[in-house]
Amino acid sequence: MSEKIYAWLLQLYPSHFRKAYGDEALQLFRDRVRDERGFFARVRLGLDLLADFVESLPREYLHVQPGLICASTQGRLAGVPSFSFVREELPRPGALLIGCMMSVLTLAAIWSALNSAGNYRAMRSLASRQSLRPSAATQQAPLLRPMDDADGTVPALAEGGKLDTAEKQRVIEGAINNLKRHYVYPETAQKTAESLLVHEINGDDDPVTDGAAFARLLTSQMRDASQDLHLELIYSEVPLPEHPGEPTAEDHERYREAMEEQNCTFEKIEILPHNIGYLKLNSFPDPSVCEATAGAAMSRLNDAEAIIFDLRDNRGGEPDMVMLVAAYLFDHPEYMYNPRENTTERSWTRSPVPGNRLADKPAYILTSSLTASGAEHFSYGLKMLKRATLVGETTAGAAHSGVWHRIDDHFGMGITETKPINPFSKSDWAVVGVEPDVKVRAADALKTAQKLALGKLQKK
Repeated sequence: MSEKIYAWLLQLYPSHFRKAYGDEALQLFRDRVRDERGFFARVRLGLDLLADFVESLPREYLHVQPGLICASTQGRLAGVPSFSFVREELPRPGALLIGCMMSVLTLAAIWSALNSAGNYRAMRSLASRQSLRPSAATQQAPLLRPMDDADGTVPALAEGGKLDTAEKQRVIEGAINNLKRHYVYPETAQKTAESLLVHEINGDDDPVTDGAAFARLLTSQMRDASQDLHLELIYSEVPLPEHPGEPTAEDHERYREAMEEQNCTFEKIEILPHNIGYLKLNSFPDPSVCEATAGAAMSRLNDAEAIIFDLRDNRGGEPDMVMLVAAYLFDHPEYMYNPRENTTERSWTRSPVPGNRLADKPAYILTSSLTASGAEHFSYGLKMLKRATLVGETTAGAAHSGVWHRIDDHFGMGITETKPINPFSKSDWAVVGVEPDVKVRAADALKTAQKLALGKLQKK
């Protein structure tokens, strides 16, 4: 029996049955098709399913034991899974007659369908996706099992690096599996998974055979459905490690050398006219390498009457460095909301900083459409806390970072898995970005911030 026929037969059951058990029944069928190989095993499977339909369909309408799951295979083959479920519902006229007729037709169809049930990966049917079509229900569908070969290995890419239909289906199912297992918001995960299946059913993925292009396409589809810019599918020509480890000592040394060459991306530190401090920072580097550089930079600005942080070219970085720099702007520990991390002790600044005199000085942050991720964390927190004035353009809107999950040798994905506490009524900057207090072109932001700072100092 093919999956298409089995899914069609499930439509005979009442709607409450299909909603509650349809996905589980389909998944159990797939598991048995994969595990029971050979002609006689598949004949046994077809006969067993036929017997289940004959026995469970009438019982579904007539039996009145709510929620009971019956072992319909008792007395037949030990260890064979059951497919019958019973639940309370009023009998439906004609159900028994239809069930008997369909059972006879099914028996005849088994013999013509035996050969088509052998290779699920190559013929995944439309009916299997119909069980996951978008609906108003918010309950998650059962997780899809990884589609590995019988020996447990993952199929390699086709010759020439081109993806065939089976390989694309495997990647899509891997992405759906990871979304449902790990994504922080279950309803969004379900919506995104359903969107991927709808695109596949509609043939939107068919023209794409290049791995990198396929990864970009699925990334776009997931982001459109979830509105999460940190949700991403990645393709690698080089086989991905099965268990990615922590950076090696060599990796750390290369990073340290790069940061030394770039002064830890602290591009410019100076005192502007009227004793206004200016710091251009192009990333938030790892404090384990750059804490001393950050401390030295802030010390050079310690006597300034106001301070301007130029983050127009800052694409983000380490949350710990965000908190380290922000600590200089407070005389007490302050909570800094970060959608990329669960709320912990690290969510508070390490204020006050000994010897620091910037905690009560006016602060301005220059932003552009390129300002992203960690730089948005810094900008959003200080704006919401009314500790700094943002000048420039709305930021990029890259809020949620993802935890890496490997799908196979060439595909992996980043998934948002955290759920922090946002004390502000305004949502975070995902997609929409952080809106500046004073909107000007990025090129004019510094001049504007200087005028604002001078005006405030003159009022003092």
